[in-house]
Amino acid sequence: MVQSLRLDHSICFSSQFCYHCARTTSTMSQSLIHLYEQIAESIRVRIALGELKPGDKLPTVRALAQQWTCTTSTVSRAYAMLAEEGLTTGQQGSGTRVAENPLPGTKPMLQWARLLNQAERFILDAVTQGHEPEQIQTAVSVALARWQTLQESIIPEPIETQTPTPLRFVGSHDLTMDLLARHLSKANAQAPLDLKFQGSLGGLIALARGTADFAGVHLYDQATDSYNRPFVERILPGQRVALVTLAYRDLGLILPPGNPQQITSLHDLTKSGVTWVNRQAGSGTRVWLDVQLNQHNISTDMIDGYAQEKSTHLHVAQAIQSGTATAGLGIYAAAAAYSLDFISLTQEIYQLVILEKVWETAVCQSLITIINSDPFKKSVNTLGGYDTIATGALFWIDP
Repeated sequence: MVQSLRLDHSICFSSQFCYHCARTTSTMSQSLIHLYEQIAESIRVRIALGELKPGDKLPTVRALAQQWTCTTSTVSRAYAMLAEEGLTTGQQGSGTRVAENPLPGTKPMLQWARLLNQAERFILDAVTQGHEPEQIQTAVSVALARWQTLQESIIPEPIETQTPTPLRFVGSHDLTMDLLARHLSKANAQAPLDLKFQGSLGGLIALARGTADFAGVHLYDQATDSYNRPFVERILPGQRVALVTLAYRDLGLILPPGNPQQITSLHDLTKSGVTWVNRQAGSGTRVWLDVQLNQHNISTDMIDGYAQEKSTHLHVAQAIQSGTATAGLGIYAAAAAYSLDFISLTQEIYQLVILEKVWETAVCQSLITIINSDPFKKSVNTLGGYDTIATGALFWIDP
């Protein structure tokens, strides 16, 4: 007996076109998609999901017409469309069957249908567990960042051929910048951010050289016991710039699950068997670490792995998860992304440094609006280890 091609509507949650059952669920969709196209799509999806395999026989035209409550000519038109796409074959007297080798041109369409189906099932599962849509988006963003970090260690970075984007960012790595880029792209697709994580000092130097529009910094100055402003005044003298607080964040030791070496402070980094993974010179994290080591009279020569450098917090966390290091300094959100232990050492401020001429642009003002919005603050708090109480606070440094 040939099974019905309709799938269970109970797993649908789209208000428009349902890719699970390939039936429209609103009047608007019905007016946009012809019935024969809906029938064809339902079969495409089942082929993509592997529910219909090469050689499987499809229902007769008459049987399928009864299932869809339509004319046989409508079903025949759907079958003709599938045959033209190379998905099915048919001979007089033997019925319609799934093709043994679908045409190459149909593969992207089938792959997209499969991917969309998997994404919908993931979202449904997450919603069923009680997660909010914003939490799901943030989780996907962090997971993609982890995957990209892994790929960077395997695949050489391609040569950029695209034209420069409207707003160029150079500075310290922080997961909130990935969120900010996504929010800006959603609000204004024509003005994405060009993100380059080269450390806090690298960001300020890029501003001085004119190769960046704004930077992200968290530079601790021991002489004034303050963050960022002293460095901005030294590296960008005579320029009027805005300091915008993105968030306060927890900085501390990232350790393997269970903290097997019982590390509790920076003094423990000199223990036998402890392998450190460092941030690159010029990063705000490295600046803070070196100040602390100097204050506690801890020689860098006594720290195994001090010369091993990574360019982002996620790279540090990945090194610890993989076992190439047993301790590193980074933000809580990076440790949480890799399910690692974390011991907080301080709370630091992460700020954006924006040139006055850039501040006045429409794109920058869109960016500031997003930073001050509740949805952005909520997505930042979802990462964990952040405090958005001062997010959006503005301070001008005059020459």
